[in-house]
Amino acid sequence: MEWTGARYADKPTLEVSTWIDAPPERVWSLVCDISLMPGMSEELQSVEWLDGAAGPAVGARFVGHSKHEAFGEWHTTSHVIEYEPGRVFAWAVEDPANPSAVWRFRVRPKDGGTELSEWMQLGPGRSGLSFAIDRMPEKEQKIVFVRLREFEGAIAATLEKIKERAEA
Repeated sequence: MEWTGARYADKPTLEVSTWIDAPPERVWSLVCDISLMPGMSEELQSVEWLDGAAGPAVGARFVGHSKHEAFGEWHTTSHVIEYEPGRVFAWAVEDPANPSAVWRFRVRPKDGGTELSEWMQLGPGRSGLSFAIDRMPEKEQKIVFVRLREFEGAIAATLEKIKERAEA
């Protein structure tokens, strides 16, 4: 990832992909099981479906409990905004109309295996990052860049763990 100088209001995005030597159905089953995600993330501590939901569907909600050295502990409610079985699973964090972040997994058959990508967008709604920017507005671009770099590393690690499980 190269320095872009993006501001939070720009809704900066990033995407990381990997190829997995496993069928798309196997990869998809791992991506859609949100109960596995805390074991694949340093930040996400626990997650559970809300309102009696048992799995992803547009409109379903889940709560995630997270922890970060600089931001402390917090929880967010996410809303599934896109769900195409076997292909796409996306959710908006907090307000779907003005999310603090949007996350998306995409699964595609490729070269006898599966291409898995994870994409994310910061903002435009307020998040923990907003408070850091409020305290140091002159450093906004650096704060955004550093957080995107953290997410890039975390996403790469998550994809690697999904790959290991799918190929096992």
